Amino acid sequence: MKQPLLLPFFLACSLLWIACNNEPKAEKDTPAATTIMPKEAPEYFLFRPEVEKAYGYTHAVKIGNDIKISGAVSMDSAGNLTAAGNMEQQMKNCYSDLEKILRHYGCTFDDVVVENIFTTDMQGFIKVSGYRNSIYKKQFPAGTWLGVKELALVGQLIEIDMEAHISK
Repeated sequence: MKQPLLLPFFLACSLLWIACNNEPKAEKDTPAATTIMPKEAPEYFLFRPEVEKAYGYTHAVKIGNDIKISGAVSMDSAGNLTAAGNMEQQMKNCYSDLEKILRHYGCTFDDVVVENIFTTDMQGFIKVSGYRNSIYKKQFPAGTWLGVKELALVGQLIEIDMEAHISK
């Protein structure tokens, strides 16, 4: 007599289990709505087009609010070394070019967030590195100073690359 009661009990339990496991998930398990932003196309800037084409690089690329700037060296518009043997003047020439690139994007050195310096004469660079205080008046960016064996052109003593971020 008790056996016929087991079937309705089993069916009731099965329906209850199905109902509990098919309920919509709680709000906390539902992912938040996301906004999909269209990808921004990179904007390329050629500072010395002929030189950059010959060496195979672009001097700056802007993607969204970020600007990546290739290493600046002390050279003229034809790609010839300037200020040979003079670390301080080569450094000033680098920053002069970098400032022109930043201005192209409406930026200043206050927008620079990363700066990397490559030099073939670290001690010579350290002696004149105080010049950077006139460049970075607000704060210094993150970065690295690296001593290297050589740079692209014989006689280049310093190369500076950087990244800037345009704040909204």
